[in-house]
This record gives sequence, C-alpha cells and structure tokens, in this order.
Amino acid sequence: MSGRKDTGKVGEEMALEWLSGRGYVLRERNWRSHHEEVDLIMESERWLHIVEVKTLTEPAPIEPQQQVDRRKMRHLARAAAAYVGSRGITKEVHFDIVSVLIGADGARIEYIPEAFYPIFV
Repeated sequence: MSGRKDTGKVGEEMALEWLSGRGYVLRERNWRSHHEEVDLIMESERWLHIVEVKTLTEPAPIEPQQQVDRRKMRHLARAAAAYVGSRGITKEVHFDIVSVLIGADGARIEYIPEAFYPIFV
C-alpha cells in the first residue's frame, strides 16, 4: 500500500468516526459497482448519504474537497443509482463530501452535506 492510500484510509476512518458520532449509520464501506466506488454509504433518519472522503496532508495546495471534479461526481451518481436499484432504497439520496486535512497539530474535518447534485452525463 502506498503512502497516499494509507493517508486516504486514515481519513476515511476519521470521517466514519465523525459521522457515526453524529448519528449516521454505516450501510456500506468502499462499495463497488463495476469501476465506481463509494467510500461510505451512510444512513440518517431521513436520507441515504453517498459520502466521498477526500484527505490531504499539510501543506496542501488546495482544500481536499476540491479534488471532487465533474468526472468523480458522475462516477458517484452511477454507483449510487446501482446501489439504490440493487437494494430497493426508497429514501432520498444526498451526495456529501467529508474533507480531512491532516497536519502536525491533528486533523481538521469538514462535512459538506449536499455537496453536489448528481451528474449523469
């Protein structure tokens, strides 16, 4: 495993812990559909959350969430559609991002609910 993958796994674990501490329930972790992957599929009382976790270490030239581009949004939308269809989910789906910036003094976690709306093009 490379250092980048290790950093991503650490950020994913932090995001899961943060979301769980706020009442979200984990349904799936690293769920795959063909070539698409969803980091975390969480459930709240009212919604299903497709969560993309982006982690960087300081100094970082950009904020972690800025790594989620249109291509990644399309992949997440396709994966979410496959997941919802395969499970018969009836809850509204939200696309969220958890941004984790790891520095010498610890980590800064930023939760961005409804970060984007699905792109199917």
